Amino acid sequence: MSKSSISDDQGPVIVFDAMCVLCSANAQFVLRHDRIGRFRLASMQGEVGTALYRRCGMDPADPDSIIIVDGPKVLRDSDAVLGIYAGLDWPWKAISLLRLVPRVLRDPAYRWLARNRYRIFGKRETCWLPTPEQASRIL
Repeated sequence: MSKSSISDDQGPVIVFDAMCVLCSANAQFVLRHDRIGRFRLASMQGEVGTALYRRCGMDPADPDSIIIVDGPKVLRDSDAVLGIYAGLDWPWKAISLLRLVPRVLRDPAYRWLARNRYRIFGKRETCWLPTPEQASRIL
């Protein structure tokens, strides 16, 4: 992972599972609704995503959470999901109000969904690929 590909001053990076139908749909949602281009995305199956998972002490071969890496700060589990919505425009930003629900209640629900995401939503045969217009935001 080169320093230029993941510079801390270029904003937060969402690392997601591009094989997961739900995760890929969420990545596409972010690209559509993040009008100012705040977030960059990295597939955990790619070089940058794998390196970021490892940097955060996670196994990219057995992911248990989406993460947002913003310099030294890392959000995971329900905090990462709500952090995404907090970074979007209205009305999506309103979903981040769920941060008022204690993490002890949010995270078990998130972890259950994360563990069962392939069974519930399915698994892609190939990784999701961005459109040419979206490619500049994918690491």
